[in-house]
Amino acid sequence: MNYVSPESCGVKTEAIIKFIERIENEGLATHDVIFTRGNNIFFEAYWKPFDKDYLHRQYSVTKSVVAIAAGFLLQDGLISLDDPIEKYFQDKITGETDANLRRQTIRNMLTMTTALPAENWFKARSDDRVRFYFENKNKPSVKGGTLFKYDSSGTFVIGALVERLSGKSFIGYMREKLFDKIGVSQGAACLKCPGGHSWSDSALICTAHDLLKIARFTLNFGEWNGEQILDREYLEEATSPLVINNYIDSRSYESMGYGYYFWHDRGKSFSFNGMGCQFALCIPETDMIMIYHGDNQGNEIAKKIIFDSFYELISDAASETAIEENSAESKKLENLKSGLILCAAKGKSDSGTAAKINGKEYVFSENRMGLKNIRFEFGKENIMYYENEQGKKKLVFGICENAFSEFEQDGYSDEIGSQKGERRYKCAASASWLSENMLYLKTQIIDTYFGNIHTVFSFDGDTVSIESKKTAEDFLNEYEGRAYGIMK
Repeated sequence: MNYVSPESCGVKTEAIIKFIERIENEGLATHDVIFTRGNNIFFEAYWKPFDKDYLHRQYSVTKSVVAIAAGFLLQDGLISLDDPIEKYFQDKITGETDANLRRQTIRNMLTMTTALPAENWFKARSDDRVRFYFENKNKPSVKGGTLFKYDSSGTFVIGALVERLSGKSFIGYMREKLFDKIGVSQGAACLKCPGGHSWSDSALICTAHDLLKIARFTLNFGEWNGEQILDREYLEEATSPLVINNYIDSRSYESMGYGYYFWHDRGKSFSFNGMGCQFALCIPETDMIMIYHGDNQGNEIAKKIIFDSFYELISDAASETAIEENSAESKKLENLKSGLILCAAKGKSDSGTAAKINGKEYVFSENRMGLKNIRFEFGKENIMYYENEQGKKKLVFGICENAFSEFEQDGYSDEIGSQKGERRYKCAASASWLSENMLYLKTQIIDTYFGNIHTVFSFDGDTVSIESKKTAEDFLNEYEGRAYGIMK
């Protein structure tokens, strides 16, 4: 792809500045953004510590890539979309398995019109996620193809089907069929699930440029450099609104229709959509793509802010032809881009309470977090020392800015989802004073797993009251709850 000015693509540089300022003012945790029109990149930015080479967890963006993989199986004559799933997994199915579940078709699974809501595989800690899917005990079931119900585990099973029929890993198959042809980086990978299959509903890891290439291929409806790699009709169907996916709110971006693991958006637009705001928004009318990565888990309006801003300021406002360059605005944008840093806690940088509690230890009564004691030290380096059921730990944090370190909780998943791993996650931590006696601590996990913790400490005399909330999939549970402590 070529790097060009926004104006050469019919976009005002001023509009991009407004986009960045809007998402920053909203406090969004943004990691990267890329805007393209055709084969031209007219804006690209990374929020430190993220950069162009960062291999980013894509979460449910992975599902759309599974839809592409299923298209290759179909093209090679290995499946029919109307095949019942039971045809391919007889060894995983018992006589007690729900009949509607067994007979749902590949097409039903691609459109998430499956028979049963999936059971929670994280909670079950099953040793074989494929078998666990078919052992679903939820009742009652419905006929496949009738009602939309988000079914992440169903996508995982389609990913497992890809691996069964190809004899390759999900990534290995996609590298052979597509990735190597379009230049996806060799670092692209996928985490695993219990039972050996790739975590194909949630755990593709690749760069922002890798996702851009996959999105460009999809918006080209299977064509790359003059070669029709994947059947155009299949991708046109996959990205169209095949089923009604929201019966209540017709205004949200989750209510505009669903294809084969693609979300339909405004007009002819469609998107790859992952938890926390991993997006590739593709707009055929203007031939534009927006890549966005971040971790806005728990922020229910983040997607609306991002999509509304891109449509309003960039795509809808774009001219069909090049417009006059604006050197002053271009310089302003470059300065803005060079200073982009991962968001941190907002508030006051100091309080008289800091000196009063500095070095003091608080001991806690019994609480669901298993928190035993804490001690803050403020200075050149700010540290919260604490003890929980795992033992003594510390968290380095900045005041109104991030400090980057290792999050000292052990046993979280690594290469295999839901199973204990051996390493600790990287994190960014920051704090601010919300009032004279109230300290806010923001902890962001920035690793192959993303998550965040928001903790408020309210100091009153020789006591402290804590409320902590976490947003993360299958970890950080020890950091959610309330606690009450007394100064020792």
